[in-house]
Amino acid sequence: MSAFLGEIIGTAVLIIFGSGVVASVSLNKTKSNGGGWVVVSFAWGLAVTMGVYAAGQYSGAHINPAVTFAFALTGDFPWSDVPMYILGQFIGAIIGATIVFLHYIPHFKATKDQATKLGVFSTAPAIKHTPSNLLSEIIGTFILVFGLMFIGANEFSEGLNPIVVGLLIVVIGMSYGGTTGYAINPARDLGPRIAHFLLPIPGKGSSDWGYSWIPVIGPLLGGALGGLTYKAVVLGEMGVSLWATLALTLIVIFFSYSTIDQVAEENDSLSM
Repeated sequence: MSAFLGEIIGTAVLIIFGSGVVASVSLNKTKSNGGGWVVVSFAWGLAVTMGVYAAGQYSGAHINPAVTFAFALTGDFPWSDVPMYILGQFIGAIIGATIVFLHYIPHFKATKDQATKLGVFSTAPAIKHTPSNLLSEIIGTFILVFGLMFIGANEFSEGLNPIVVGLLIVVIGMSYGGTTGYAINPARDLGPRIAHFLLPIPGKGSSDWGYSWIPVIGPLLGGALGGLTYKAVVLGEMGVSLWATLALTLIVIFFSYSTIDQVAEENDSLSM
C-alpha cells in the first residue's frame, strides 16, 4: 500500500471513531447520549491509536497536516511529500465523516439543534473569543508535536508507540480540550466541515466558515513551534526558523484581536 493511501485510510479511521463518538454522545435517542467529555476524550485517544496502527507501516501515520508540516519544517520529512500527505489526510477525513453521517442518519433527523449536528463534524469554542480560541489550538498542538518527538526519542516495546500516542491525545483532551474541542489537526476539523457542507444532513444549518480558519492556522503554528522548540531545547539545534515562526505566531494572535469587536457586535445583534 502506498503512503498516500495509508494517510487516507489512517485519517478515515481517526474520523470514523472520533467523530463517531461525538455523534454517539450528542445526537438524540442514541443509547450513549450524554456520555460526556471523559468518554469523548478517551475515544479520540483510541481513534488516534487505531489510525496509527492502520497507517503506521505504510506512511508513518501522520494523519494530521500539522504533524506533517512540523516534521518537514524540522527536517525530519521531505517537503516534496507534504502535498501528497495533506491531500490524503483531507480525503480520508471527508470519507470518515461521510461514514459517520450514514451510520447516524436517523439520529440526525431526531436532533433539532443545528450546533449539535455541526459539532459531530467540526469543533467550536465554548466561549467565542478569537485570540483565546486561536491560542488554545496553538498550545494544544504545540504539546502534541513536542510530545510526539519526546515519545519518538524513547524506546518502547515494538507496537506500543500508538498506544502511548493515544494516551497523549487523551490527556490533551482532558486538560486543554474543553475550550475549543481541541481540533489540533486541520484535517480533523476542515475535512469533516466540508463534508457537513456537502452532505444532505436534515436541518443542518451553517457550517460556520467564519470560525473554520482557527482550527487550521492554530494547529499549523502550534505544531511548527512544538517541533522547532524540541529541536532547539532538546537537541540544541537553534535556527532562524524558530524565531520566524514565533514572530509569525505573535503577529497572527495580535491581528486576531481585531475580530473581537466584530464578534461582540454579532452577539449583541443576536441578543436583541
